Amino acid sequence: MEPKPEWLTVLPPTAVEDEGDNYRRLKGLFSELKLHTVCEEAHCPNVAECWGTGTATLMLMGDVCSRACRFCMVTPGKPAGNAPDPLEPENVALTLSKMGLSYVVLTSVDRDDLPDGGAGHFARTIRATKEMNPGILVEVLIPDFQNDLDSIRTVVDARPDVIAHNIETTLFLSDGVRDPRAGYWQSLSVLRSIKKLDGSMFTKSSIMLGLGEKDEEVRLAMMHLRDAGVDFLTIGQYLRPSSRHLAVEEYVKPEIYEDYKRIGEQEYGFKYVASGPLVRSSYRAGELFIGSLLRQKRTTINEVSRQ
Repeated sequence: MEPKPEWLTVLPPTAVEDEGDNYRRLKGLFSELKLHTVCEEAHCPNVAECWGTGTATLMLMGDVCSRACRFCMVTPGKPAGNAPDPLEPENVALTLSKMGLSYVVLTSVDRDDLPDGGAGHFARTIRATKEMNPGILVEVLIPDFQNDLDSIRTVVDARPDVIAHNIETTLFLSDGVRDPRAGYWQSLSVLRSIKKLDGSMFTKSSIMLGLGEKDEEVRLAMMHLRDAGVDFLTIGQYLRPSSRHLAVEEYVKPEIYEDYKRIGEQEYGFKYVASGPLVRSSYRAGELFIGSLLRQKRTTINEVSRQ
């Protein structure tokens, strides 16, 4: 495999003095309240940018995942018997109030050991966050809950502003990339169910490139996502977390990502596509755009309710 290209070079978390200070502050805060972040667990390349500017993606229900996808750095294992911390929803809400964020992403490990897959815990965290942080926009990146409609409904009824669920890769690569309990069609079904339960809910998904996918497979995935009603899409480069994970087949050039952004927005009709080598599902620049769109929607709803 060719060496990692220069466009994938990122600064370490403490390279910029001000951002390094904020990174250390947030790291201490998360540790104090025993909270996990996907930024750390998944070795996200954007941790310096996000933490340095006061943004983070919090991971609920521990740091051990009941699934073992071949691309993911989060520790796989058996979390059975380790019930979610009942204080976590309030601790998350408290942490966010100290951070002063206007937009937050909440995600989780898979918890197939729980009857509802952790949907109730998601719902409690969403409600606590909104109660303690008036005006905050909440995006949740959910597991598939084994495609259980009641679990999906539990999250929808908690009224987050965006519900994301990732298909991760293309149809023809999915079985070799994801855990056998996950699946391309199952993920699309989850996204479709969210829209059926609440047509006004914004939905989001993500695709990794560099695993050997063909251009027509990426376009097919875009078509399937739009058919499921997905509003927002992120596309980024897969980076191998360790030698036990899938190898990178290709470092996709930045201009290809620019083409996919144009195709996704202009040809397939996504409301927004964040596409670039370092783009991740929880991507700060994308969240700024989505946040602006959500606030416009909220303002419109408030104006209509006053009439």
